[in-house]
Amino acid sequence: MALLVRPRIRRLPFFARLRRRVQQLKPYPSLLVLLVPLTLVEPLKMAALLVAGKGHWLSGTAMIVVAYGASLLIVERLFRIVKPKLLMLHWFATTWAIVQRIRGAAISALRSARGRL
Repeated sequence: MALLVRPRIRRLPFFARLRRRVQQLKPYPSLLVLLVPLTLVEPLKMAALLVAGKGHWLSGTAMIVVAYGASLLIVERLFRIVKPKLLMLHWFATTWAIVQRIRGAAISALRSARGRL
């Protein structure tokens, strides 16, 4: 049966194969896969602010756009892929539940404030 599955996987596009491999990782390797691009993108955002603050507005703006684009296209997509594995970690699941609770409270407070305006 393994011989039948192998050729089908080779026919998948590169990103589909990569996604499947990432989905098969265990929780801590999944966390590492997420942290590598995150540790590259987040400092780039701060560096872009420094560049813009030094008076190089065009370069700083371009860096910010690239950093946020990478954050949205790479880190956010990776997070969606590895999130089920990360939720297997107790500390992550607890933290995620707290963040979701705070987010829900903030959204409902904003909606009620908007209704009073």
